Amino acid sequence: MEFGILSIAIPLLTIVLAIITKDVIVSLMGGIFAGLLVLNGYNPFTAFTALFNGAINQFAQGWITKTILFTLFVGAIIALLEQSGAVKSFVAFLDRYSKKIDSPIGAQMLAYITGVVIFIESSITSLVAGTVAKPLCDRNGVSREKLAYICDSTSAPICSLIPLNAWGALLLGLIVTAVDGKVIQGEGISLLIASIPYNFYAIFTLIIVLVVIYKKWEIGPMKHAVAVTAIKEEHHSDASSPALLPMLLPILTMVLSVPAVLYITGNGDIFKGSGSTSVYYATIITLTLMYLYYVVTKRLTHRSFFDTLFKGMGEMLPIAAILLFAIFIGKVIGDLGTAKYLASILNGNISPVVMPMLIFLVSGLTAFATGTSWGTFSIMMPIALALGASMGLDIPLVIAAVISGGIFGDHASPISDTTIISSMAAGCDHVEHVRTQLPYALTGGILASLAFLATGFLTI
Repeated sequence: MEFGILSIAIPLLTIVLAIITKDVIVSLMGGIFAGLLVLNGYNPFTAFTALFNGAINQFAQGWITKTILFTLFVGAIIALLEQSGAVKSFVAFLDRYSKKIDSPIGAQMLAYITGVVIFIESSITSLVAGTVAKPLCDRNGVSREKLAYICDSTSAPICSLIPLNAWGALLLGLIVTAVDGKVIQGEGISLLIASIPYNFYAIFTLIIVLVVIYKKWEIGPMKHAVAVTAIKEEHHSDASSPALLPMLLPILTMVLSVPAVLYITGNGDIFKGSGSTSVYYATIITLTLMYLYYVVTKRLTHRSFFDTLFKGMGEMLPIAAILLFAIFIGKVIGDLGTAKYLASILNGNISPVVMPMLIFLVSGLTAFATGTSWGTFSIMMPIALALGASMGLDIPLVIAAVISGGIFGDHASPISDTTIISSMAAGCDHVEHVRTQLPYALTGGILASLAFLATGFLTI
C-alpha cells in the first residue's frame, strides 16, 4: 500500500515534536504512534496497542536485546569507574606528572589525547577529558571555552570513528535491519567499517582541533575568550593515590574483547562476526574483571560493587529507551515506504552525485534542531539506505553521510547533551561554549559538504 506524502510527514512530525518538547523519547513515541495510526487504518486504539506491543516485540530480536543490555552495562562500567576512584586516581596520576606537559599546548593536548583514548561513551569522554585537563589549562592561560571545545570535539567524533561502543551497536543494528529487510546487500560490520574513511565531519573536526591547538587558530568569539586565573583549590588534594591501571584496565579489556568475540562469532572471520553479541559479551567480560580487580584490591566491597552496578544501569535507562524506540521508528518508516516515495520524487529530478551531500546536510539540520545524533541516525538511516540503494549510490558513503551529518548538527546544537556536558566538564558557561564552538563546527561542516560532493562525483 502506498501512503504518499504521509510517509514523509511522519518523520517530519517526529523532528517537529523533538524541537517543541525537547524530549527525544516523547518525540519518538509520538512519531511511532502517528505512523502506526496510518498503518492501522486510523484506528487510535489499534495504534495505541500496536505501539506498546511493538515495543515489547522488539525484544524478540536477539541483537536488539543484546544492544540494549550493552547500553545498560556501559552505564554500570561508567558508574564503577567513578565510584571505585579509578577516575580520580587517573587524574591524580596525570596531575603528578603534569610538569612534563606544563604548557598551553601540553594542557590542550592532554585534553585531546584523553578524549581520543577514552572512546567507550561520548559523555564519559567529555567528562574525563575536562576533569583531567582543567587545572593544567587554568595554570597555562588556556580559556575554559577552548577546553570545552576540545572536549566536545573529541567525544562524538572519536566514538563514531572507533565504534566499539554503544554508537557502533546502534549504527550496526540500523544497518543490519536494512540488510535483513533486503533494502541493501552486504555484511553489516563490513559496511560500517567501510564507511569510516568517509566520515568526513568527524575526521575534519579532529584535524581542526589539532590546528587550533598548535597554530593557536582562534576565530570568531573564541578570540575574546578569557582564561581563568589558576585556581589552586582545583588541584587534586584528596587521598586518591595516582594510578593508571584501575582506569585503563577495564577500558582495554572492553576494547580488546570486541574483536576477539567478533573473531569467535564469525568462525575465524572478524568481518562476519555478530556485532551485538561482541559488544554484549565485551561488557560482561569487563564487568567480571572489574569485580575481581576492585573487590580484591578493596577499592569496592561486594555490596558496593553491585549497588553501583545497578545504579549505573539505572542512569542509562533513558538512553536504552531512546535506542529501543529509535529502532522501532526505523521499522515504522520502512513500513510506510518513506524512502521509496522519496526516491520516486527524486529520481530524474536530482542528480545522484549530490545525494551524499544532501543526506549529510539534512541529517545535520535534523540533529541541530533535535539536539540528538542518535535520534537523527534512527530517522535518517533507513531513509538514506533505501534511497542509496534505489539510486545506485555507494552504501558506505551513504552511511557515513548520515553519521557525519548527525554529529555535525549535534555538535552545533545548543540543546545537545554532549554540548551541555562538555560545558559542565570544562567549567564553562554553556552559551559561551556554543558561541565559541560554532565557527569551528561550521568550518568542519563546509569542508565535509565539499568532501561528500566530490566523493559523490567520483563514486557515481
